[in-house]
Amino acid sequence: MALRLTALAIVDSFAVLLLSLLIRDRLWLLAAILLLTTLMVNAINLSDRLYPLRWMSPAIAVIMLLVLYPILFTVYSAFTNYSDGHLLTKAQSINRIEQDTYLPKGGVTYSWAAYRADDGEIILWLIGGEGQGYLARPNEPLQSATPGASGVGGADENGFPVSIEGYTRLALVDILPILDSTLAPLEFGEPPLTIKISTIREAAQRQQRYVYDSEQDAIADQSTGITYFADEDQGYFTSETGDSLNPGYQVVVGFRNFQRLLNSPALRGPFLLVFGWTIAFAFLSVVSTFALGLFLALIYNNAFFPGKKFVRALLILPYAIPGIIGILIWRGMLNQHFGVIAASMLDWFGWSPGWFTDPTWAKVGILLVNLWLGFPYMMLVCGGALQAIPNDIYEAAEVDGAGVFQRFWNITMPLLLVSVGPLLIASFTFNFNNFSVIYAYNEGLPPIPNTATPAGYTDILISYTFRLAFQAGRGADYGYANAITIAIFVIVASITLFQYRFMGMWEEVSKNV
Repeated sequence: MALRLTALAIVDSFAVLLLSLLIRDRLWLLAAILLLTTLMVNAINLSDRLYPLRWMSPAIAVIMLLVLYPILFTVYSAFTNYSDGHLLTKAQSINRIEQDTYLPKGGVTYSWAAYRADDGEIILWLIGGEGQGYLARPNEPLQSATPGASGVGGADENGFPVSIEGYTRLALVDILPILDSTLAPLEFGEPPLTIKISTIREAAQRQQRYVYDSEQDAIADQSTGITYFADEDQGYFTSETGDSLNPGYQVVVGFRNFQRLLNSPALRGPFLLVFGWTIAFAFLSVVSTFALGLFLALIYNNAFFPGKKFVRALLILPYAIPGIIGILIWRGMLNQHFGVIAASMLDWFGWSPGWFTDPTWAKVGILLVNLWLGFPYMMLVCGGALQAIPNDIYEAAEVDGAGVFQRFWNITMPLLLVSVGPLLIASFTFNFNNFSVIYAYNEGLPPIPNTATPAGYTDILISYTFRLAFQAGRGADYGYANAITIAIFVIVASITLFQYRFMGMWEEVSKNV
């Protein structure tokens, strides 16, 4: 009991700390999920009625944080302008903008060298434009000094002391790792013209350039006097002349991403070609892998020959190798210049298809690669399902005079599809969004000519979405990509529901077997 309460207290402490940071940055969705998860874990571990769930609470917490939150965030961001330039919340954007500084009128710049004491204290030696040297300590006035004075060594070729008593001069290799984290935040001299390190060579009397006014919801530029007001439609702080400050921030834009998708020239261009190929690719991949896997499973289920186990192990090999490696191997074998398959076809037939340049043969190549990757899984699944079919059914059918093909179509297939049907639907859904094989094989190429948006003949919807959202020349547009993802989800869900209805017909047939 004491150990459980101690562990729970530690978890709650980290949760409270993280919640405070999330609330500060106004990450409300993640904060809500974290709060709900923390309350759930506490309730499960403190209530005796929920005792059976205690061993499951870590898994439930992981599911909520790593599965539920990404799903909810995907849906939420589809209704926002979440993209490059709008990655931060408003609070984070304001905090980032207020970090900018400027050199005010009359401000002085210095060259500098850094020295560090054994206790970690850092001081600077500054040299102004007229060559005057100053000893600068953090948050203290500058002290006029010259090399060679008491406790100060002689000057080097740049005018900096070689040594200062009690301090070690930092070389460039020592400065670079701590420049942004340790040196840049330090302030020297007296306010308001405090001195901060701005570059590896320069320190200057810089001031905060932008100041946020919460009452006006605006940011004032102290160097120019221009005021930038928050534009909640675009997610920017903009001036009256239309200039804006970067970075912008996330705002809810409603159905704008979905309207953009419906009004996009992409839908009037290659979308139908891409959609048709997506359906064909998923369907042919499932049919081809299932057919070959079932064929091999039937052979190994009924036939006996020497080395059967060894050959089966070789056939399972494509399933054991990481898919991306298998795709790259096939790319090399199909390469028209030095690939073994292309070279062999040239030797045998005097001709080799354009596996990567011809639209039709590129699709054939992708289906061939996907067949090689997918048939071992289908062979294993079908082999297990065939073992579950009772032999007495076949014996009774054979007594009634049923032939081999009659037994296969009227007994094997209906009973097999009852077990394998849901896996076929899952395989169709997987291949519908099989981005890796499309992109790794040929990146969706060859390109479709004369299209309003870039698209390839072998692009499927998910790779086409990648092009629209991340390769359209405007940076990564995550909100738009998530809107397209939701549209694809609706399409896949509709097709899946239809497939389940179709598989229900097979279950009715199997009841009569």
